[in-house]
Amino acid sequence: MQRGSSRPIAEIGRVVLWSGGSLWIGQAAGRVQSHAHHAIQIALALSGSVRFRVQEHSRWIEYSAALVLPHERHQFDGNDQTVAQLFVEPETAQGRALLERYSGEPVAALAGHALEAFKDSLGRMFTTRANDEALIAAGQQAVASLSGGAPALSVDARITSAIAWISSRLHGSISLAEAARVAHLSPGRFRHLFVAQTGISFRAYVLWARVRQAVDAAMHGMSWVDAAQACGFADSAHLSRTCRRIFGIAPSSLIREP
Repeated sequence: MQRGSSRPIAEIGRVVLWSGGSLWIGQAAGRVQSHAHHAIQIALALSGSVRFRVQEHSRWIEYSAALVLPHERHQFDGNDQTVAQLFVEPETAQGRALLERYSGEPVAALAGHALEAFKDSLGRMFTTRANDEALIAAGQQAVASLSGGAPALSVDARITSAIAWISSRLHGSISLAEAARVAHLSPGRFRHLFVAQTGISFRAYVLWARVRQAVDAAMHGMSWVDAAQACGFADSAHLSRTCRRIFGIAPSSLIREP
């Protein structure tokens, strides 16, 4: 809870996005509801520890750093700690490399001297209010270090071009038929190839892309109503439902650090 208020707060901090990834950093208040998202999640406790569980009634496990595989239903508890969370889309080169390295348990513990150095660096940047560009560079460097290099298999270039097209159209309507034309494929072939390459349906991916863009817009000063409209949602209620399903939180419980 935020002191002096009954309003539930999921996180007070900052969100920065780049192509294929994002960094959420700040004070993570407590538990979020069970959810699953398209991205690989890397949670770095900059103070204390965080907790995860993969089933609603299973025991909570504490981590100083952890990686959650994409599309795995889980719960997260920030333990009122300062936390950096990196989200990496699995169809990116670094996402593929991460999946090749950490393809076992739904939630894997991470450790190492390099990781501790990244945690220290991100913590200092957050405390000193580093600009977005510096946070993005630090987040990308951490992801590159954890991924360990190029993956054995890359994503089909036709799907990469379709994803870039989707990213440029989040303000308006996006149809599978139009994306298929961008990829120079029939709608049926495109639908199957998209799932095979990304692990998610076309419609679900578009919702994922819209909600991450809306979060970024709101965390940079736009109202949630305007962010919903700008990112192609029917209304703010639609954005709220989608955010709860994907991240386990209501979007209004994310507060940008002043």
